Amino acid sequence: MPRIPLLIIALFFLTGGIAHFVYVDFFILAMPDYLSFHKELVMSSGIFEILGAIGILIPKTRIFAAYGLILLVIAVYPANINMALHPEKYPDMSALLLYLRLPFQFLYVWFIWRSIAPERLQNKNAV
Repeated sequence: MPRIPLLIIALFFLTGGIAHFVYVDFFILAMPDYLSFHKELVMSSGIFEILGAIGILIPKTRIFAAYGLILLVIAVYPANINMALHPEKYPDMSALLLYLRLPFQFLYVWFIWRSIAPERLQNKNAV
């Protein structure tokens, strides 16, 4: 049975991934103007969130999925910065909340990293 942190990560990213398909316009709005193919990027990040959520629950793909989710959190960080810099686009969210979300991205990375500690340590000892 998967550990509780892995279930939390899977639920978080599965929900987020599905949201990319349900609230496409919201996620497109979050995209920085300097990026192209907004809809395609939103859809692909949703797919990768769902794949990562599933992969982190499977022991054979857990480390690969975790590293992929860490890279995904880093890749979408510019969208979070863009949201904080343009709070007027999000009248239902407070500007403070948009800024407070930014440091939480680092906590997500740390939480994912810590959740696979047993696998990382096992692989380190196997070498």
